[in-house]
Amino acid sequence: ENLMRPLKNYGIACMSMGFLVEETAPVVWRGLMVMSAVEKLLRQVDWGQLDYLVIDMPPGTGDVQLSVSQNIPIAGAVIISTPQDVALLDARKGAEMFRKVRVPVLGLVQNMSVFQCPKCKHETHIFGADGVKDLAKTLGLDILG
Repeated sequence: ENLMRPLKNYGIACMSMGFLVEETAPVVWRGLMVMSAVEKLLRQVDWGQLDYLVIDMPPGTGDVQLSVSQNIPIAGAVIISTPQDVALLDARKGAEMFRKVRVPVLGLVQNMSVFQCPKCKHETHIFGADGVKDLAKTLGLDILG
């Protein structure tokens, strides 16, 4: 069958372009090259029986997101963002893009929300505190984590 084998850890299979290119090599692709790579990662990997397939995409509304949403049946999108203003702008655009192409947005996740000092355990919100919470309210979405 000549299928690639995904890496497995804790019973979870994982495949990434990062596994297929040199560590320092940039992946500078557009359009058809992007979709060809996505197709290979989806259909030329021995995934076995799956309950769920999670596709981790870069932030934004570019070729990857548009190609995936238009060519693959998607049950829903989860938007992950740090609470910084610039990251929240990308998150909002991503959510709106998925809505526009009729992919349900399941909710938001806030990443890097707090730094805890390893010595004194004091917590600091170095990227802001409630950015994703405020965005979820604006978009009418749930916070998933």
